[in-house]
Amino acid sequence: MLQVRDLRVSHRRIAAVQGVSLEVPEGRIAAIVGANGAGKSTLLRAIAGLDRADAGEISFQGRPIQRLPAHRRVGLGLSLVPEGRHLFPRLTVERNLDLGGWTRTDREEKARSLELVYSTFPVLGERRRQLAGTLSGGEQQMLAIGRGLMSRPKLLLLDEPSWGIAPLLVSRIFQTIAAVNRAGVAVLLVEQNVRRALSLAHHAYVLQTGRIVLQGSGAELLSSDLVKRAYLGL
Repeated sequence: MLQVRDLRVSHRRIAAVQGVSLEVPEGRIAAIVGANGAGKSTLLRAIAGLDRADAGEISFQGRPIQRLPAHRRVGLGLSLVPEGRHLFPRLTVERNLDLGGWTRTDREEKARSLELVYSTFPVLGERRRQLAGTLSGGEQQMLAIGRGLMSRPKLLLLDEPSWGIAPLLVSRIFQTIAAVNRAGVAVLLVEQNVRRALSLAHHAYVLQTGRIVLQGSGAELLSSDLVKRAYLGL
């Protein structure tokens, strides 16, 4: 579904992503793990079209998209849930969700997507008239994921979904990611909770200083000495 080849991205002439290649097959979960500053978020933003790539290729369902603006990529079925959520705090839950589906013109389909989000996250249905900024951290993350689903994505890019969430709710977030995937949505997950991410992922990549240094199945990386030493404290 997604193919990235030799992607390079710089910030203020400093190389943040240096020749990264990866794939996300249809209907699968791929994870990218690594330390802060490794380039994980920059990589996702470049795939989504929010950061400009210096070089390399990005193909989505066989179509080159590296020259397309972000909103065109959303229209093709690629949706980013950014780190820090970036909700509209003074708008209601329902209005935030509505904005997530702004590229869609079929009102009935959009309404069905809204009901699907509410069935996935019942608390959002209960709080649909509440301002997004008054939700708890876990509820805000559910809203951010729900907003991402409103565009009916084929591939969901998730950047640090467990960021700032109470430990009791982290399991719920990862259960939801698994449920979204079972419904047929491919997922590319960036996550600092390495154990959780690798336990969930079909395939995973370790990113260090902008480069892929290790890849394999989630289970293989969990048993890797490098991952154990660097990220699991073992």
